[in-house]
Amino acid sequence: MIDLVIKFSPLSPTDEPLVDKLDERAFGPGRFARTAYRLREGVPADASLSFVARVGTLLVGAIRITQILVDQTPALLLGPLTVEPAFRSQGVGESLMKRALEAARAAGHGLVLLVGDEDYYARAGFQRVPPGKIVMPGPVDPARLLYHELKPGAFAATAGKMRRR
Repeated sequence: MIDLVIKFSPLSPTDEPLVDKLDERAFGPGRFARTAYRLREGVPADASLSFVARVGTLLVGAIRITQILVDQTPALLLGPLTVEPAFRSQGVGESLMKRALEAARAAGHGLVLLVGDEDYYARAGFQRVPPGKIVMPGPVDPARLLYHELKPGAFAATAGKMRRR
């Protein structure tokens, strides 16, 4: 068995086409119809909060974070978090998420939101948004709308409709 070294680095502009291809393989063309994708449309990911994972020169994972607003309150939208199938269940996604959340906290952000599987994201401290507190501008399963508070009180102080920043 060969031990592969996975290296993590901040997202760079040259990574974008590779990350797009990874997302395409993982989520297919239907991803563009999803509410979270529509919300991020035309808004670049915050490169200081977004990361990639590589084995050698091969990109095997990526996480992007986009700045958004909830009503008038700044927040972050995490996603997509994508890992090549051959590298899933090896901690790549969790390592990417940990780096992104630490960078967001260090940069002074208070709240991160996402649409995803509660069982997976709860390991990183995400919780379900109570129905009606934060609303996405399109159809989304309310059980999949999750939040992670980076600053105490940030979630309690935030309510309303998500929109592009």
